Amino acid sequence: MRQLTLLLVFFCAVTGAAQEIAILKYNGGGDWYANPTALPNLIQFCNENIDTEISEKPKTVEVGSNAIYQYPFLHMTGHGNIYFSQEEASNLRTYLLSGGFLHIDDNYGMEPYLRKELPKVFPDKELVELPGDHPIFTQKFNFPEGLPKIHEHDGKRPQAFGIFHENRLLLLFTYESDLGDGWEDPAVHNDPQDVRQKALQMGANIIQYAFKN
Repeated sequence: MRQLTLLLVFFCAVTGAAQEIAILKYNGGGDWYANPTALPNLIQFCNENIDTEISEKPKTVEVGSNAIYQYPFLHMTGHGNIYFSQEEASNLRTYLLSGGFLHIDDNYGMEPYLRKELPKVFPDKELVELPGDHPIFTQKFNFPEGLPKIHEHDGKRPQAFGIFHENRLLLLFTYESDLGDGWEDPAVHNDPQDVRQKALQMGANIIQYAFKN
């Protein structure tokens, strides 16, 4: 009964707010609040370039809250530890299977903690790398080589991983790219304009893909 109620909440919420995104707050001590200027800048870029009408200031929602069902798109980032209780994992699983989308952007250092917690959400699914010809790379902007490299970190190649259900990509994990740093105000990281542009374009592709699918 609770799951049915949440599905109805989600349906009503996304009908009234089909183009809204929120920051996902999680437990464990990791800095879920990292990159404070990133999403506002990405939202502005999307509203100007892909005809979205997203609220300029994204809200923050907790993993275990029913408030996540008000948003078709959630963004999660950080550097450190992540922890999902079983109740939180169940809530997030229901949200995703109900049509929600989660983008997790590794701000550097969250990957081992994330891989430990995701099996709580989907014990029967694994992260799989997206090929360069996946549609998420050919939305408004074309990235024929896949995910762009924004920050060096460990010098590894950037990778996009996903979790699928019935051929629908419902969770995207971007690793060794750090798109969020590229979305931030120019003065924060002093990234060249062309690097910031690639980050914003890829972010817009992700949002466009999520809203269409």
